[in-house]
This record gives sequence, structure tokens and C-alpha cells, in this order.
Amino acid sequence: MQPNAGSMQPTVWLSSADSDTILPMTNKATTFTLMFLVLLTSAVLLQSSPAGPPANGPEYTGDDQLKMPENYRQWVYLTTGFDMSYSAGSNGMDHHMFDNVFVNPESYKSFTETGTWPDKTMLVLEVRQAEGKGSINQKGNFQGGEVMGLEVHVKDEGRFQGKWAFFGFDNTKTAKMTPTGAACYSCHQDHGAVDTTFVQFYPTLLPIAKSKATLSAGYLKEGTTADKK
Repeated sequence: MQPNAGSMQPTVWLSSADSDTILPMTNKATTFTLMFLVLLTSAVLLQSSPAGPPANGPEYTGDDQLKMPENYRQWVYLTTGFDMSYSAGSNGMDHHMFDNVFVNPESYKSFTETGTWPDKTMLVLEVRQAEGKGSINQKGNFQGGEVMGLEVHVKDEGRFQGKWAFFGFDNTKTAKMTPTGAACYSCHQDHGAVDTTFVQFYPTLLPIAKSKATLSAGYLKEGTTADKK
């Protein structure tokens, strides 16, 4: 006799033991998937959340010295002065000097929007000796390769009584704060066009300060006096 094909197909019954084995496996897979989704979401949120303090803000040592911002030449360039002096007489130098000014990008962006400097602003003054002869140059001056001096003007309202402080670097990675009795503080306070800084010498920022009406009373008075002469 030919066997009945239907009778040859085995019937599978799930025992209670088999059921207890499969269901926990299903629960484990679901739990693993949920955990993966939670971790993935957390990673995305961390990447999109603010990174905290500005990347180019001031950093200090344990004894309150300012760390030199070594990447300042990647910041926003503001201006270059040539043989500038704030005194009427001769500065007595027997050579020419260039002064380059840089500011941290976050503060520059804020200034363009508000016309003033935010907290944690860092302005770097880099001094280089002028060279007259070199390569094909026959007239005029260009900047030498050696940095002759470096000064940083920092706005840190929670740290300094006058909000701003100066730090002079002399071939060092850190610098102590210049004492507040130094002439640079009163000079900037009396003559700075915006927030004790010499924005009057920054050609791309002075028009912004004028449009935002953030120029200091002292600077405006000086301008009025000069116009009358």
C-alpha cells in the first residue's frame, strides 16, 4: 500500500518547556534592541548639545597665570599698526616695528552683532620687527619672522575687578597679570573707543561700533576736540 502522504507529515507540538525557552530569548532580543536605540539617541544628543565654554576662551594655571593662546594666529585678524606710539615725542627706537592684532572668533562674531565685546574676549597684540631688505624687496618694509613681543588683553568679568586685564608674554607659555597700576590700564580706560579697547584702530569694527552707538564718551569727546583744531 502507498502510504498516505498526509500521515507522513509530522505534527509539531510546542511543549511547555520549549515555550519557556523561546519567550525569554524573544524578551532578551527586544531588550537589546531598546538599549541600542537609547545609546544611539544619547550619542546624537551629545553631539548636538553645546560644548560648554568657548573653545578659544582664556585658560589659567593654578597660580592665576594666563596660558598663552598658542593658536591665536588662526583667530580673526583685526589690524596692523606700523611704528605706532601713544606719546608725542620720539619713541627712541632705532628700528621699525609692526603690531598685529588678533581676536578670538567667538568674540569677533559677538562684536559684529552687538558692537561691544562679550565676556571671555581675548585680544592678542603680536609685535614683529620690520625688515627693509630681503629677496626682491628694494623699498618699503615687510614683517620679520621673529616675534619680538606678545601681549594679551583679556575680558573676564568674574576674575578681574576692572573686568579687563593685561598679560605680557616674554618667550614663555604662561604670564602673570600686569599690575593694575601700569599705564596701559588708564590709557585704555581713558582713550579706548569701545569697552576700554582701541577699536578706533580696527577698520572693520569701527563702523559697526558707530552703527550700534557703542562708542565711549571719552573717544567721542576726543574726536570732537580734534575736529575743532
